[in-house]
Amino acid sequence: MSREDLDKAVHLLWDGRLVAFPTETVYGLGADATNPEAVARIFQAKGRPATNPVIVHVAGIEQARRYTTDWSRNAQWLAEIFWPGPLTIVVPRAPAIAPAVSAGLDTVGLRAPRHALTLELLRLFDGAVAAPSANRSNRISPTTAQHVLEELGDRVDLILDGGQCDIGIESTVITLCTPVPTVLRPGDVELDQLRAVLGRVDVHPRFIEQETPASSPGQHPLHYAPQTSCFRYEADEYPHVVQYLAEHATSPIIMLALNARMLASPKHRVVGMPNHPPSYARHLYCALREADASGTSAILIEMPPDEPEWFAIRDRLTRATVRL
Repeated sequence: MSREDLDKAVHLLWDGRLVAFPTETVYGLGADATNPEAVARIFQAKGRPATNPVIVHVAGIEQARRYTTDWSRNAQWLAEIFWPGPLTIVVPRAPAIAPAVSAGLDTVGLRAPRHALTLELLRLFDGAVAAPSANRSNRISPTTAQHVLEELGDRVDLILDGGQCDIGIESTVITLCTPVPTVLRPGDVELDQLRAVLGRVDVHPRFIEQETPASSPGQHPLHYAPQTSCFRYEADEYPHVVQYLAEHATSPIIMLALNARMLASPKHRVVGMPNHPPSYARHLYCALREADASGTSAILIEMPPDEPEWFAIRDRLTRATVRL
């Protein structure tokens, strides 16, 4: 990506336009977080409900301090250890941030992404960039520039291509605006890592209603979902899968599974998924997109083990599927 492209992106952001950019997690759809009209364009382009807030991206701690009324000792510790990286820190919102960014709440999620191209963009812009994932609302998050183009087309003014995202699922979100620091959305930064820094850290209940303003993206029940009917099952529930496949023997079906099994019908196909959580996360959204675009009648997903290192992946799969 050339300096000319970066300069163009900065000027578009200054003008209140939309720029898609890469991060280590997923691609973001960015606009000036202090410009209410620019923020409104994000919601319009995505078809995003006003109850779903937007994470604000900054170049680092110095910028973050501008956009909160209370940068606490805990915030400083977390940022020093995990930034730039896949951790969003929810703190009290400064008046400069457009209220729509935070679904009208008095908090804001701040993050410094770990991607050289986007960090340079944020340094040059020298401000706060509001950016949810660069896809239509509730759809599969994009992990390549091509995904952004397929999702948004001319709804975005510029797409910066930074290659495939390294992590592949959205950031961990922790709020410091509760009596006990609380994880609102799991991600690559795990609960034990946060507890090693802060001591006690709670985890928010899994879902809130769609009509309720959320303090973090990814809290509503439906998210990250294919358009194709998508079902989940635990490994020990495979007999239910056999029955489902027998009942749909002539229908094309794709299974994303950790353990490949023989299938009786040529209409059914198994896609092997990595047994390593970071590798699984990096490939998950690409695999879902490919299955969704294949013309299959249904996608069946074997849930990975219910273990701490799989927590964020199980969270995404739960929001993208219904139980078989």
